[in-house]
Amino acid sequence: MKQAKDENFPVGLLISRKLKPLVKNYYQAARTADDIADNTTLSVPEKLALLDETERAFYGKNKAKKFSSAAKLGKLFTKENLDASLFTDLLKAFRQDAVNQPLEIWEQLVNYCTYSAAPVGRFLLAVHDENPSTYLPAAVLCAVLQISNHIQDLKKDCLELKRFYIPKTMMDKHGVVYDDFCQKQSSPALKRLIAEIITELRSMMKDAAQLPRLIKNKRLRMETGVILSLTNSMLRRLEKEDVLSTSVRLSRLDWIKALGYGIKTLFSTR
Repeated sequence: MKQAKDENFPVGLLISRKLKPLVKNYYQAARTADDIADNTTLSVPEKLALLDETERAFYGKNKAKKFSSAAKLGKLFTKENLDASLFTDLLKAFRQDAVNQPLEIWEQLVNYCTYSAAPVGRFLLAVHDENPSTYLPAAVLCAVLQISNHIQDLKKDCLELKRFYIPKTMMDKHGVVYDDFCQKQSSPALKRLIAEIITELRSMMKDAAQLPRLIKNKRLRMETGVILSLTNSMLRRLEKEDVLSTSVRLSRLDWIKALGYGIKTLFSTR
């Protein structure tokens, strides 16, 4: 199972100690469900059945040990009066992953991110009692993070899961086929395709950049600044490096710059 420490971007890194158990359990429950969708030994019906049981556990209707993280999260959600959709929306995305239907257009990818990524941002904002006005720019930022991860994992998703998130219309535009994602290095056509996606993501980042000034919690505002900086660094790396021949990762300097930007954000936005 992938852990929070393995992520490119901080998962509740700077939040208060009081909230860490809730955030940790949310991450564990989400990761366990995601692992079901990514399990190569399970059939589609088996995956869907297990995800359904995960949701039942979240609502207190399944007490099996293997669904304990979802059951515990459900109890915490009830205690904190949190909207169930902050978790169940993720399950919708994992069901889509399980079915593994290729996407046709860009809007479908963005809509997928509405369920696969945006709930995480809404969750962090909700537990900090932030104004709903923060939800839209947070959803945009989460979508950029999600899609940049898809670009990083093009080869892994192709070889291990036979899963493709890049919209077919964009592939056709550049003459890219699914098999191109499984090669040792990117073709000129694939590089052009990735460049177009990065351009779209940079445009989205202009909206996401408005988020810190809307956040009242200082720790969360600073973490958001860190994430914005890391995201821009990752986009630059994805633009320059070959995602098929290199494992694109953030550097220590990227993190140092991000921390500096986070501190700047903390003292300059409200």
